[in-house]
Amino acid sequence: MPESKRKSGTRELIQTLVIALILAFLIRTFVFESFQVSGYSMLPTLHNGDRVLVNKLAFVLGKPKTGEIIVFHSPVVPSQDWIKRVIGVPGDTVSIKNNVVYINGKRYPEPFLKYRKSPNVAPVYVPPGYLWVLGDNRPISYDSRYFGLLKESRVIGQAFLVWWPPSRIRWLS
Repeated sequence: MPESKRKSGTRELIQTLVIALILAFLIRTFVFESFQVSGYSMLPTLHNGDRVLVNKLAFVLGKPKTGEIIVFHSPVVPSQDWIKRVIGVPGDTVSIKNNVVYINGKRYPEPFLKYRKSPNVAPVYVPPGYLWVLGDNRPISYDSRYFGLLKESRVIGQAFLVWWPPSRIRWLS
C-alpha cells in the first residue's frame, strides 16, 4: 500500500474518532445522560443500582408535570444528584393527611406506591419556579416533606428509561 494512502487512512480514522468524541461529549452534556440510582427512596419503581436515562432537554421548552420522575442537584448535599417524583407544580397546593397525598384538595392517585407511611403535611403552596417532590418509598425518602420546595433551576432532566440491569429495562411513566 502506498504511504500516501496509509497516511490518508490514518488521518481519516483520527478525524472520525475526534468527531465521535466531540459528539458524545455534546450529547452527554446537553441531551441525554445516564444516572445510577443510589438508595431505596424510589422503591418499588426504581431499585438501588438501576441505571436510568435522563432527557436533559425535556424542560427546555416545557415544564415538569405531576407524576414525572426527575433527576436534580440535591438541595442538601451539593455534590449529589437525587431522583424523585414531581408531586406539586407551580400553582398547586400539596398536603398529606393519613398517608394520602392531596393536590389542590383532591386525592392524588398513586398506584405506583407500595410503601405509603408518611407524616402529615399541612398544605404547602408551590410558587412559580419551584416544585414539590416525593420519593415513592415514603417511609425512608428524604424529600420535600423535609427539605421543602425544590427550585426548578436545580432540575437536570426527566428520567424516562431504566436501561440497566437488562432484566429491568422499561420506560418510566
